[in-house]
Amino acid sequence: MTDILLLMKHELTLVVIIVLLLILKIREKEEGAENYMPFVNIMLAGNFLLGLVLNRGGELFDGMFVSDNIMVLQKNILNFGVLMISMQSSAWLGRHRHAPEFFVLLLSTLLGMFLLLSSRNLLMFYLALELSTIPLAAMCNYDLAKRRSSEAAMKLILSSALSSGILLFGISLFYGATGTFDFREISSLADSSALQIMAFIMVFTGFAFKLSVVPFHLWTADVYEGSPVAVTSFLSVISKGVMVFALCNVLYTVFNQMSSIWYDLIVITSVLTMAIGNLFAIRQENIKRFLAFSSIAQVSYILIGISGMSAHGMTSSIYFILIYIFSNLGAFGVVAIVSHASGKESINDYRGFAHKNPALAWILTISLFSLAGIPPTAGFFGKLFLLNSGAGQENWYLIIFASMNMIVSLYYYLRVVKSMFMDETEEEINVESTWLARLSLYICVGGILITGFTTGIYEHILSLAQSLK
Repeated sequence: MTDILLLMKHELTLVVIIVLLLILKIREKEEGAENYMPFVNIMLAGNFLLGLVLNRGGELFDGMFVSDNIMVLQKNILNFGVLMISMQSSAWLGRHRHAPEFFVLLLSTLLGMFLLLSSRNLLMFYLALELSTIPLAAMCNYDLAKRRSSEAAMKLILSSALSSGILLFGISLFYGATGTFDFREISSLADSSALQIMAFIMVFTGFAFKLSVVPFHLWTADVYEGSPVAVTSFLSVISKGVMVFALCNVLYTVFNQMSSIWYDLIVITSVLTMAIGNLFAIRQENIKRFLAFSSIAQVSYILIGISGMSAHGMTSSIYFILIYIFSNLGAFGVVAIVSHASGKESINDYRGFAHKNPALAWILTISLFSLAGIPPTAGFFGKLFLLNSGAGQENWYLIIFASMNMIVSLYYYLRVVKSMFMDETEEEINVESTWLARLSLYICVGGILITGFTTGIYEHILSLAQSLK
């Protein structure tokens, strides 16, 4: 029992929160969101703090569930991101009569993600992936009165069903080739046969759908645009983050013997994703679609870091996701405030935004600078470490191509900044925000400005990655 409580502390805490939310909802059916939000935020903060103490490695359920220090770190990062999203969505949820249900879906998705990271069995991995996906589709449809929200949910569930089917078929092929679902046994039996290569491509395709890797990205912009901003933030940051963590874990452990095959696959998809993401981001007018293609481009740089096939590859990816949470949630936090106050989501609507909202304009600017990789923001150091990891394979053409694409990305990020500070408009947006939303934005900006210069963070992640067997 002690092992279960310590190794599954994140998951058990989420289950407790979900059960308590259901009990509260049953007892007081007309309870407002303002009564649920402090409870959820306090519990999420407690779960984050709990992840900082009493950490130990071990296995449960005959090795199907595994926990170690780097998994705990990954869960802490995701938990922190969800806490920021909950704080930023306070104004939107404050007027929504289904706030308890939203939190139940949100925490159920997070629970599936935590189980996904700790899975060491392909069937458990698949079930955890479904648990993290199905509630997310319901969250996309949370603006029940808006048709585009329903369309977003439909597109997400159809795309997820297709990707899950491909992934499950790849899993079945691996079972046929190896006779086991256990990660360690599959790793020892991997021989790069034709059947195993085909199975791996299908498994990787499942990951590619979730990460919006080209050519499996077509659902992304439409779903981001149609979903509520809080859900778009979750899709862009938390959903991407957990799949990056899971991909690193799977490639570096299960498919380590097939590295020569997945390296070529990652390089090709990285180049395509980088080019398409940046080119399509240039021509977007809706800021949520703009950030959607921005997130697609960011994934391509993460793939370069993963291609390093070393402890530095995993370290740089985890480090970048941490920075990406600060940067993207800083940007989406401002977008959420503006969308709630005015309903405007076009880039042109931000003309002259800095005149009446200088603090929010500067927060959005710093966040975009970090996403662009402009020093001295943390995004610069994050991309530097990713390219440095990829350079370990001496694929200089890939590094040069990535550097050129980073220059291209400056155009569309600075376009938003120009619109806020230099363009004039007769109708200026003047917005107000809750103190919780402002606090989350200040935390994100602090993370952007401090994380890059705090070398101990990267070194700590590296020490955890090097300790893995």
